[in-house]
Amino acid sequence: MTLADVKQGQKIVIRHIADPLVRVQAIRFGIAEGAEVTCSSVIASGPITVKKNMQEIAVGRGLAKKIRVSPVEDKI
Repeated sequence: MTLADVKQGQKIVIRHIADPLVRVQAIRFGIAEGAEVTCSSVIASGPITVKKNMQEIAVGRGLAKKIRVSPVEDKI
């Protein structure tokens, strides 16, 4: 699953960012592999906004398709 596939409100873990340049850009914004983020909004044919702590970042669709994620499983 990629970041482009997430739904609003979904909590996800960043699993893999294949492109080294994309990885560096993501790290600058505090999003690295293993980071837990929440999808704040999904705009049809537009960016996906993710939130980590108090920071929100809009990620374009093209970039979102290059970021592998997995859903966070609820801890019981």
